[in-house]
Amino acid sequence: MDWQIAGILAQDGVTSGAVYALLALALVLVFSVTRVIFIPQGEFVAFGALTLAAIQTGGAPQLTWLVMVLGLLAFAMDSAATWRMAGLRRGWRPYATNVAVNLALPILLHLVSRSLPLADLPQAAQAALAMLIVIPMGPMIYRIAYQRLSEATTLVLLIVSVAVHVLLTGIGLLVFGAEGSRTAAFTDAAFEVAGLRITGQSLSVVTISVLLILCLYLYFGRTLSGKALRATAVNRLGARIVGIGTNQAGKLAFTLAAAIGALSGVLIGPITTIFYDSGFLIGLKGFVGAIVGGLVSYPAAAAGAVLVGLLESYSSFWASAFKEVVVFTLIIPVLLWRSLTGKHVEEEH
Repeated sequence: MDWQIAGILAQDGVTSGAVYALLALALVLVFSVTRVIFIPQGEFVAFGALTLAAIQTGGAPQLTWLVMVLGLLAFAMDSAATWRMAGLRRGWRPYATNVAVNLALPILLHLVSRSLPLADLPQAAQAALAMLIVIPMGPMIYRIAYQRLSEATTLVLLIVSVAVHVLLTGIGLLVFGAEGSRTAAFTDAAFEVAGLRITGQSLSVVTISVLLILCLYLYFGRTLSGKALRATAVNRLGARIVGIGTNQAGKLAFTLAAAIGALSGVLIGPITTIFYDSGFLIGLKGFVGAIVGGLVSYPAAAAGAVLVGLLESYSSFWASAFKEVVVFTLIIPVLLWRSLTGKHVEEEH
């Protein structure tokens, strides 16, 4: 291996690692706020990329049907819960918000995606529309599958996550089919630096990922809702005592996770062919990065994800048939080390 090949592999590793870092941050966010190991995070990646591919070919994205069904279920559950708690004593405002979020928004996205000339839209508008279609699935899935189990053990929540993953994978096959898709590149530009060719696509992915990580840092450090999420992550019981709604925090965490997943799909779509079940493997690599960070530290999770990307890239050169084995073997010494050195505490009830 000469230095040029090493540079190319490093570029590929950093590009993939930047996407894995976003997914690792989303997994840490969801786990720290809700204690859910969100295995279906990868499905948002696949759905985002495949929805964008459908839009770029001019076809109406069929995922809007799923969003409307999930919205209807979430609307029914929220309406029933509001009626049991307060009836009409709180007025019509909770019901109006429920209608707007769970019914009106999915229907509007469905109508817009079938009335616009999608293939003729600018690429940024196509990506934005694909993300808008996928993002509402986050809080809807939380409301349907997780909210009533917010006090359950981590093991129960993990089992539910596995079930949600299997269900979404099957729905992905039904909606998108077995054919893989690849989206158009953001740019065809390329630069020569010390004899190494750096593509504009890789620079775009890394730049967008870094900017999003910076935005998340500012959000958690400077905004009231971000501080509320941090408080919920530190102590759920204490957050409830001071008036922070843990259900609202859970919905917000899942919304951010869905947004990060959809954006990751948009970023990775031009790099590799995405199938309906590709998200699981991509999300699992983000999960390895999150485990390296201990599922609590955002910077450590991001660094671990970049390490996973570099390890995957160099493994594909030295032992391409075993690159996945090499990547996932990384989790074993990390877990052993954390098990031997970490403090074991009882789960909060």
